Amino acid sequence: MNRRTILMGMTAASALLAAGPAFAQTNGPLEVSSPGGVLSVRLSFGEANIQKGIPTYEVRRFGRPVVSPSKLGFRFADAPLLAPDMEVTGVERRSVDNTWEQPWGEKRFIRNHFNELAVTLTETTALKRRMKVVFRVYDDGIGLRYELPDQANLKDVLITEELTEFRFAEDATAWWIPARQPNRYEYNYNTTPLNDVFMAHTPVTMRTEDGLHISIHEAALVDYAAMVLRRTGKHAFQADLTPWSDGIRVRAKTPFVTPWRTLQIADTAGGLITSYLILNLNEPNALGDVSWVEPGKYVGVWWEMHLGTGSWGSGPKHSANTANVKRYIDFAAKHGFKGVLVEGWNVGWDGDWYRDGGDAFLFAQAYPDFDLPELARYGQARGVRLIGHHETAGNVTRYESQLAAALDLYEKHGVRAVKTGYVADAGQIQRVDEKGVVRREYHDGQFMARHHLHVVKEAAKRKISINPHEPIKDTGLRRTYPNWIAREGARGQEYNAWGNPGNPPEHAAILPFTRMLGGPMDYTPGVFDLLNTKRENRDTRVETTLAKELALYVILYSPIQMACDLPEHYEARMAPFQFIKDVVTDWEDTIVLNAEIGDYVTIARKARKNADWFLGALTDETGRMLSVDLGFLDANQTYKAQIYRDGPKADFTSDPYDMEILEGLVTSQTRLALRLAAGGGQAIRFTPASAADRRKLKSI
Repeated sequence: MNRRTILMGMTAASALLAAGPAFAQTNGPLEVSSPGGVLSVRLSFGEANIQKGIPTYEVRRFGRPVVSPSKLGFRFADAPLLAPDMEVTGVERRSVDNTWEQPWGEKRFIRNHFNELAVTLTETTALKRRMKVVFRVYDDGIGLRYELPDQANLKDVLITEELTEFRFAEDATAWWIPARQPNRYEYNYNTTPLNDVFMAHTPVTMRTEDGLHISIHEAALVDYAAMVLRRTGKHAFQADLTPWSDGIRVRAKTPFVTPWRTLQIADTAGGLITSYLILNLNEPNALGDVSWVEPGKYVGVWWEMHLGTGSWGSGPKHSANTANVKRYIDFAAKHGFKGVLVEGWNVGWDGDWYRDGGDAFLFAQAYPDFDLPELARYGQARGVRLIGHHETAGNVTRYESQLAAALDLYEKHGVRAVKTGYVADAGQIQRVDEKGVVRREYHDGQFMARHHLHVVKEAAKRKISINPHEPIKDTGLRRTYPNWIAREGARGQEYNAWGNPGNPPEHAAILPFTRMLGGPMDYTPGVFDLLNTKRENRDTRVETTLAKELALYVILYSPIQMACDLPEHYEARMAPFQFIKDVVTDWEDTIVLNAEIGDYVTIARKARKNADWFLGALTDETGRMLSVDLGFLDANQTYKAQIYRDGPKADFTSDPYDMEILEGLVTSQTRLALRLAAGGGQAIRFTPASAADRRKLKSI
């Protein structure tokens, strides 16, 4: 099968309706429904006590209001408001139904089935400025965006406010993190009434009182400021664009399009995970053949620095030395890992690099005790590639000045993936303007949207993939640029080494329904020394059971998964380590078997390159029993189930290590009872049973 985008059973129809004078004067409501008639969007003017002439939209599900009439439009720094006194001067409708193939991902083939309404609005005032509002309506959600065409009275645009509103029809419980705070996206999630959300990063996910699940986010964030949600009234929010240091939100020239504002809507929590709305709203692969993008698993010189037993900086504890890295390469080769991440190899880590703003980082110069050519040769001879690392401390202008040379160096030595980092407080990204003045920008402003895409494109020229930490949020651009292989963008595993507090047991039961609706996360799972026994100050630990750490490899999707702990900790527990060795990172299909946000989740995924299935289940601080039907398995096949589950004494507080490992035969008719300890989980590999398996094992 060709790994590029394919079309299967495509049907598309498009019609253009010119708005006549009578239609333009009346500005009657325009509606579009999803292909299955589940969702509908209505565009009107000045409804529900909103100023006359202001365009508004509303969303209904099976005729029931989800979003009440909400404003559309813009405010500019140097021009009048673009929203009031507008009339419809053009209407376009089309329907699309096609299927495309991901080169890698959580699901191989994705159906893109929507009805679209695109409405051109023109001012009735003298300027006659135009904008187009586009609605794409799927059965599982909607996308809306603006298109501003080239026009005489709207050329250079300085946006100070986007007026887009989300006025929800009823109260709900919301899961959210605060925006514009120092720690970027790295906060524990709040679970509150919707009306207690004040300023939040998206995705913001909610559940109404009658169980409808909704997530607000955006797709295709290109050359624009990220949207956060600012509460403006009861159940009401406005798109609040992250500003430049001078207060302008977006600088643009017509013609341009905005990112899509998205609403994913499902009856169940699991329905949000299996919605591919965000990916569908992004443009197809722009890179051509991306067979060089390599999903897989890696280990790294990383966790020892977080524990304090090693250091990024030079000296007696310097972790990125040639002998130590060779030890990791040997471990990776022995156990089938294809990559070794090395942090702290390049000059610049000495002193207080964080407070100094990365002024000393040299991205193409190694410390004397790190032999890059030798390590690249040593690794490649053993089937292992080095994974590069560029920490910028938020000094983006400095990084961009060295980017080409740094990527050239990695390309020369066969490095195929680079982890980048932007450790700086929110609003402290360093940019030197055209006058040589240092400006301070946000991680999710337009400047950084441009920067990240620049890095990804430059890396693609050299067949290198990018995995940014402290990134701009994920909005599905991995479809367009498949070498944007993962990113962080939430609290990851490192908080379990030194966080105060660390990640609570519910954290991994919230991420799949919030942050990860945007895309894959490099969470870096796999700690086996759950009590952090090598850390001098042991006031933090990993608040999971060992079985739950295994389940994270299935639950928290990433095409690149790290086994983050020290080699000696895996060697001490080789039996459970076998699951990490076996689990894959590239999937044919994904199924959510049961889920409640913040409580529990069970996900099954089918491997793309063989007939194996993997299942992960986890819970919060409450132990529970879950039942799963294995009807997703091939009905004509008997499988060997290799089960890694919490033992009878397991509890994340008192005995996180108690685990049972067992094997048995199952079929698609089997129903399993999953016992999950407090803070626990379960991981299962289903592989077609051999004749020997069928003779040896009993049915479960």
